[in-house]
Amino acid sequence: MSFPYVEFELYILQRWKENRIFEKQLDRNKNNKRFTYFDGPPFATGLPHYGHIVASILKDIIPRYKSMMGFYVPRK
Repeated sequence: MSFPYVEFELYILQRWKENRIFEKQLDRNKNNKRFTYFDGPPFATGLPHYGHIVASILKDIIPRYKSMMGFYVPRK
């Protein structure tokens, strides 16, 4: 028997939305030191390809990590 990954992800996303988890995390850190992560255009070197995977992962991981470390990391 396989695990229902898709259904589980949808459940988690719905739970985050209903409980405003992301907004609460931002609110919790709003008085802490601010972390700003500047990045360029999503695909500065043309159309997306496998070479963009590492940059995309870093653009996701670094702000998340800093948020978990207590920094205020607003996103735009």
